[in-house]
Amino acid sequence: MSQLQFASLGSGSRGNGTLVRGSDNTCLLVDCGFSAREAVRRMARLDVLPEQLTGILVTHEHADHIAGVERLANRYQVPVWMTSGTYEAVGKPSLPALQLISPHDAFAVRGIRVEPFPVPHDAREPCQYVFTEGDLRLGVLSDAGEVTPHMRACLSGCDGLLLEFNHCAELLANGPYPPSLRARVGGRLGHLNNDQAGDLLARIDRSRLQHLVATHISEKNNLPERVIAAVARAAPNEVEGLTLAHQDEGLSWRALT
Repeated sequence: MSQLQFASLGSGSRGNGTLVRGSDNTCLLVDCGFSAREAVRRMARLDVLPEQLTGILVTHEHADHIAGVERLANRYQVPVWMTSGTYEAVGKPSLPALQLISPHDAFAVRGIRVEPFPVPHDAREPCQYVFTEGDLRLGVLSDAGEVTPHMRACLSGCDGLLLEFNHCAELLANGPYPPSLRARVGGRLGHLNNDQAGDLLARIDRSRLQHLVATHISEKNNLPERVIAAVARAAPNEVEGLTLAHQDEGLSWRALT
């Protein structure tokens, strides 16, 4: 029987990493924005050894997503997938087994089908992913300044969804960031605010959704209660199953069945 499991090492501007595990124990790490040592420590909390990683998938080159990728991959001989643009942007790192991908073409890692899709973000060639095993689909979306029709199509009908609720537009506008950073975060190549994420939820097929996880929540420009309120406005039926991924605690294992 097919099964997809997922967990988070931590989610936010100080580091990101998501584990995806299939029924054949294929174990993928999406991004590693922590040092290799810290990533190993956080994986241990989830009962995963670095030697058990089948591969690392990179979304883009920003430090909170890629800081530990090269060292972790080389130390434990883990294959890495990333776009050509990301590879160029990080200076063509030395990796034990590198697979350059197109953000438009699906590929398989053992029993898991991986469907990358492009997103608008201020990086060279960023992408996010949908993971499929059997009939189960897990969508991962963060680090996008706006939502495109293609993004909605990719995430429609998922059984699990990790979705960025980065900031509250009001709190960002009145928060501690300088004007240039506010413009970047809130711009078309920045991060999704609560209302944008809620609108995406409202406009996709959620009939199969088992788990909804709010991710990449700003510690300075958002509040958990505002995330919950945004979901309640846009998709009230999903509030009961909503979980918030934390920067320090991450998220324990969840299963799609």
